[in-house]
Formats: sequence, C-alpha cells, structure tokens
Amino acid sequence: MTTIPAPKKTSPTIESRDQLIASFAGGEKPKDAWRIGTEHEKFVYANGDHHAPSYDEPSGIRALLGELEQYGWKPVMEGGHAIAMSGPDGSISLEPAGQFELSGAPLDSLHETCAETGRHLEQVKAAGEKLGIGFLGLGMWPDKTRAELPTMPKGRYAIMLRHMPRVGSMGLDMMLRTCTIQVNLDYASEADMVKKFRVGLALQPLATALFANSPFTECKPNGMLSYRSHIWSDTDPHRTGMLPFVFEDGFGYERYAEYALDVPMYFVYRDGKYIDAAGLSFRDFLKGELSVLPGEKPTLDDWTDHLSTAFPEVRLKTFLEMRGADGGPWNRICALPALWVGLLYDQGALDAAWDLVKDWTIDERQALRDAVPKLGLNAPIAGGGKLRDIAGEVLDIAGAGLSARARFNRAGDNETGFLDPLREIVRSGKVPAEVLLEKYHGVWGGDVSKVYDEASF
Repeated sequence: MTTIPAPKKTSPTIESRDQLIASFAGGEKPKDAWRIGTEHEKFVYANGDHHAPSYDEPSGIRALLGELEQYGWKPVMEGGHAIAMSGPDGSISLEPAGQFELSGAPLDSLHETCAETGRHLEQVKAAGEKLGIGFLGLGMWPDKTRAELPTMPKGRYAIMLRHMPRVGSMGLDMMLRTCTIQVNLDYASEADMVKKFRVGLALQPLATALFANSPFTECKPNGMLSYRSHIWSDTDPHRTGMLPFVFEDGFGYERYAEYALDVPMYFVYRDGKYIDAAGLSFRDFLKGELSVLPGEKPTLDDWTDHLSTAFPEVRLKTFLEMRGADGGPWNRICALPALWVGLLYDQGALDAAWDLVKDWTIDERQALRDAVPKLGLNAPIAGGGKLRDIAGEVLDIAGAGLSARARFNRAGDNETGFLDPLREIVRSGKVPAEVLLEKYHGVWGGDVSKVYDEASF
C-alpha cells in the first residue's frame, strides 16, 4: 500500500483493453537493466510506555517525518498533511497506523540495496533518539489492540478502513497491526514474467516460513508463527491468495488483466482527493458507467492505482512483487531480496527452482500456503516430507544464482553472504518466531514487553 499521491500530469484515457495489457508489456526490460526494489516496514513506538504515536502528538509521526528533512527528504502533501517523503533512496510512506516504510530506489546489486537499508535505519534511529521513539522489527504488533492504534490522515486509508469489515474479519488487523518486507523485481518478456510469477507463488510459503516473526497478539502467543500471513486468509477473498490461474496454460498479461478487472475497486483519485468507489467495478468504469463518476472513463493512472489494491502473494504491476515475508531486523531485510534475486535473476537458478515445484498441484500449493503460518518449516509438502526438507536446496539454488550474477563489493565479496541469516535458520531448524516463543516461555517469564529489547532496530 505504498502509492503516494502526487500532482499528476495528463494521463491517457483508456479506450481499449489492449492498453491494460500493454501496461504490463511496458515493464519489460533487458537483463542488464533489471533492478532490485526493496520495501520494508517497521512499527514506531514511544520509548517510555511503548504506545504507538499518533500523527499529531508531540514527538509523533508528523514530527518524525519532519526530522528526516535534514537528510534531504522532501515532504509529499495530502490535504495539508505531510503523508510521505521523497528522496534519492526512494520514498518513505506511512501505513495505516503509522507503520514506517521505506520503498527503496531500484538498484543494481544487493550490496547497494543493503547499504540503502542501512542509511535509512541510521537516519530514523537518529531521529527517533531525538524524539524519544523506537522502531520494532516484527510482523505484527505483539501487544496492541486495534483500539489502541492511531490512524494516519491518508484518504485511501479512510476508504479502506470503512470497507474492510464488509469483506473479511481480519482486514483491519492487516492494515493496523502488521509489517512486512517485500522485493520488487523485473522481467524481460511475457514468458519470463510467467515463469518468475509461478516460481514466486509456489515458493512464497517458504519465504513466509523463513521470515515468520509474528507469534504474539495482545501480549500472548497466538498459536501461529506468522500471524501476519494468517491474517491474509480472511482479509478480502476478492483480492488475495495464491492465484491458481497463474499456473494454467495460456497465462500471461491478458489473463492477469482480467483478474485485476474482477478485483473490486477502492477509490478513484481526482484533484488531490480520493473518491470512495469501494466495491464498484473497474469494468463499469471502462464503459463510463461508474456511479461515482458517471460518464467518465479511467486513465492509465487509474489503472495503476487499481493494480495497487490487489494483494495476492505475488503481485504484477510493471514488475513483480514478492509479498510473503514478515517484518524483521536489518539482516533479514537484506536477506529477502537475496533469496528472490538469487532464484529469479539467473536463468539456471530459475529453471532449477521451477523443476523443484512444477509438479505440485493447485491443491498441494494451497495446502502448503495454509499450513505455513502455523507450522513454518514443518508444513507438509507435495510428495511427502516437510518444507524444511527442501529449504536448504532452495537456498543452494539461490546461492548459485547470486554467484552467477557476479556482483562484487569493494572488498571483492559477491552477494551470496546476504543469504547467511536464512542458512542459519535452516541449520538451526528454528524460524524467528520459534526463537521468540522459546524466550517468552523461558527467560522472559511470559513478559511480551521483553520483545522490545529483542527486536528493536
């Protein structure tokens, strides 16, 4: 949910479905132009009592955004409020309850994206020390009820907060109480997109398991390792899930466009404001029959906005988004793009990864996705065995892909070292949430507040 309102130039009106399909084709890039875009969210809390700061309170979210201007970040305004920042390292945006997100710039190597992450965390930590606030790297608030959380002054969020309870029981939790790490990756052609999409979807449960980091809800264990992932199971069935059609013969840009057209709308952005279109049909919009804008047809900007409101495990825009991971610390922020770049940006690795999962059925893929939030690496996989049985092999494939890329830093290191935190998880057999639960039942003595010492940046 990182679309940032900005003054828009004239955008072409959509006159045919060919334009929708062409928007995906417009994302195609030659391999030497492929880039890595990493997004990561963290919770903001007051050091004194761990409450989540509101936008306007002293030392709140507005003040935090203001402190970042000294590093060259420029405010993006909506309705008189700074609701995001833009700068050379991409953009900083606010999730619905003030979760703080960096949407990084498109970069050539993992060395660059990890350095970008480090710069960002240094800046926000320095700002936080001045304001008396800290940052927590988890997949879900461990101790907050929905009622205890503020909301940010963003028009699209007001619409979504009203709409979510109509379509699922946990959409408000998704908006208010979760954080994630994502990576955005390029494709060369329609066929390349299709293969990357399929591998990404099939192995997304492995990413969810390796990054599972949300075992607490309202101060107690919630019975899950990734409660954040579980939340998506009842957020909004029209715009979430594993997209079985991606594995069907003939899948490509046109089929994804048809899927996106069937996703109910949230809003239309006009003249600096969001118009509530929740539940309405983009197909009606194409015919000029949208009830909130009668006679008006959508622009390509409207289509881009609409694509940002679908939330499957992998999402297509003019790039592919990997969306399965919980929020976490600095080294795992770097490890997520390492996993997916290693698997998807080298042809040999992509082929090997596909060979590993290509025979899984729709039901087997769905069963794995359903089991992972609770079982993590112990989730059963197709053909017998558990997810942990293939985790090391997948990391070896990713490592080979990163070696083949041959991107070196000044010390002569390639990118494979960024996988080390994941290799340690596989070696230990314990995903991050299991480590936290051991401490909760052990040295923490059942006191969830100790997680602030454990998981703060």
